[in-house]
Amino acid sequence: MWVRSAAIRPVPPYARMPEETLATVEEWLGADEEHAEHRLDDTFGRFESAQPALAARIGAALGRANDEVAVALGYFLSLLVWLAFDRAFGARVAEVSELAVRGVEESLALDEELRRGDPAEAVDSDEVVAMEQPHVLELVHQHLDAALDAHAERADVDAVHRVYRLILVEILALSYATAPPAGPVEPSAEGDA
Repeated sequence: MWVRSAAIRPVPPYARMPEETLATVEEWLGADEEHAEHRLDDTFGRFESAQPALAARIGAALGRANDEVAVALGYFLSLLVWLAFDRAFGARVAEVSELAVRGVEESLALDEELRRGDPAEAVDSDEVVAMEQPHVLELVHQHLDAALDAHAERADVDAVHRVYRLILVEILALSYATAPPAGPVEPSAEGDA
């Protein structure tokens, strides 16, 4: 799909998340409910150590949220996304600086403004992110829909939307922080190289 204008930088093909990594991470995070809370806490500690600026930004935003559905969803999705990048790309994912996080937030805000200002623009900013990281956004949408369906009567939709936007920033920031692999880059199955 062609996008007329975008302030969101493209994600390099070598930083696109493989679908199978997401499935593995989602299964691991959700397995063994008895130890799930400990597993999530341990993962968040590793996330804070590996990505302190990003973890601090997410932690602060979730700390301001007054909706437990949004907080639980944000906590789970932020860990799911980071762990998927960690598992898929390992040491190739550099530490995201506070400046880089602000840059992604500003580009997303600018993209949203461009789209609001163009009545002919039929693509939303999150759809642009979905074109860049389709498997990640598909999984995020599945969890958002499931949470809203399960807690429709008590979820604050605005708070959930703010969490969703926060996760978009995380996805883009980690995508841009992913370095190419050593050696030649193989074309992906989707034909982009």
